[in-house]
Amino acid sequence: MRIIWFRVRTALRPRGGDQGMSTSEYAMGTIAACAFAAVLYKVVTSEVVATALQSTIGKALDVPF
Repeated sequence: MRIIWFRVRTALRPRGGDQGMSTSEYAMGTIAACAFAAVLYKVVTSEVVATALQSTIGKALDVPF
């Protein structure tokens, strides 16, 4: 039984030296994250979102206790 488990474990072990992202993959990930942050910033600072947040906060503060 022990020999079978060793063979299964060895067969499923990844081969090769690919153990992480390369520099170009880091660069592409960083660019994508920056682009997403820029779009999110534009959405959050838009007039529509600001009005919706002010309306929600105003309604929450006007609730009688």
